[in-house]
Amino acid sequence: MNTYTKKERNMYLIGLMGQNVIYNIIATGMVFYFQSVIFIPAIAISVIMGVARIWDAINDPMMGTIVDRTRTKWGKCRPYLFFVPGIVMITTFLTFVNGQYSTSNPASTNAIIIGWAAFSYILWGMTYTAGDIPIWGITSLMTESEKDRANILSLARIVAGIAGALILLTIVPISQAVGASFTANGMSQSKGLQWGFIVVCGVLTVIGSLMFWCAAYAKERVEQPSDEHKGFIDNVKIMWACKPFRRILISGVLKAPLQLLLGIAMTLMSYYYGDNGGDGQSYMLYMAILGGAMYGSQFVAMAFVPKLCEKFEKRTVYNASTAIGIIPFTAIFVMYLIDGTGLYKTHWLIFTAIMFALAGAGIGASTVMQSILIADCVDFDEHRTGYRPDGIFFSGQSFITKLGAGLSSFIQGIVFAIVGFSGDAVAACNEALAASPASDFMFATAPEFEAYRFGMFFLLSVPTAISCIVAVLPMLKYEITNKKHKEIMAELNVRRNK
Repeated sequence: MNTYTKKERNMYLIGLMGQNVIYNIIATGMVFYFQSVIFIPAIAISVIMGVARIWDAINDPMMGTIVDRTRTKWGKCRPYLFFVPGIVMITTFLTFVNGQYSTSNPASTNAIIIGWAAFSYILWGMTYTAGDIPIWGITSLMTESEKDRANILSLARIVAGIAGALILLTIVPISQAVGASFTANGMSQSKGLQWGFIVVCGVLTVIGSLMFWCAAYAKERVEQPSDEHKGFIDNVKIMWACKPFRRILISGVLKAPLQLLLGIAMTLMSYYYGDNGGDGQSYMLYMAILGGAMYGSQFVAMAFVPKLCEKFEKRTVYNASTAIGIIPFTAIFVMYLIDGTGLYKTHWLIFTAIMFALAGAGIGASTVMQSILIADCVDFDEHRTGYRPDGIFFSGQSFITKLGAGLSSFIQGIVFAIVGFSGDAVAACNEALAASPASDFMFATAPEFEAYRFGMFFLLSVPTAISCIVAVLPMLKYEITNKKHKEIMAELNVRRNK
């Protein structure tokens, strides 16, 4: 059976890791940067994210249509992997080049700061989509083997998770350390931190982009069943007409608040456990323990997904791994209500690590399953219509990913605005923490920060628990059984080899 080589697989995985380094710089670092480094008001951040997601609803299917209409000697996904990484590198860097918002600034200056933040973030989203759809879409074209495709998607999600873990663990403390060197040379604390972020994110973006290019080594092997070119409206109709894919799309949208983990984890760890640089060692220690528990279990679960798919219905694996998140997220919020000022203590740390591990396993398995099910839907629609919609269907995955990031940022902005963790209040909080003694856990214990603490733990647990419940509902009657998909693949392979 026609399938990828080990070298192709490895080069593809290096490229995917690089792409996810860039994604996580924005997904985990950008909201923190807007909120706690250049002090854009929380409501403004929510509006930026909301506008960006409205545009994505149009832009992502458009890019999927462009990919599906592409016909070159390299295939339809691979050409974009040659030139998009360089463009994404530039737009990623531009999102960090901005001023600092303050009520002492002229209104026009603050308007420019917010306007540039919105423009650069939306521009980044457009260029990222131009690479995200092809890099995931090519997985359904690299092999005719269902088993090999499941394996590479599992590995792809693992390396994507590794990239996320590395960025989450390192970007804030390293930026703070670099920023401290600027402060030592005469810059203010806030300006030094901003330059620390610009330098660190710039270096990581270059490295991620160079890795991203490696994905272009992968080759497309699945023949296109038709040279028919569908338009944008036609492809949107195809996407919505495929009932199994529609279920995945709706479930993914309902599961979007899970991405609050990426956005809020950095803020929570930096402030609650590390006093935002007042005790960087504690931040790294707690992040290593809690992040290690979550990502470690996530990678293990991802690795087992192909085996689970052989023993159980894919629908069952997806639903079970999604629903299990209800337990840890609910437990974390109850824990906060019991002892909200003492969660850095050993017994609570152990309990939190166990809950994070359980949550990570569920997230890991359901994330891999989402990609596998989307690829199955591509086969389903090719079998049903004779047209293979790799680009438009994987644009749905790109849309779900960015919608999740945007919706989580929107929810975070609203909650932070309600509790007052916004704009000049964040700057004042940073100054108070910088002046406090190291290792005193001022943010975790001081009464004046109680509302901020509540907002962070609420975001970490309540919306995420609810999303795990509702996201299962559309998938209860998912139509493509394991047996049905095997029959589809057998018939498609006969058609292709005629």
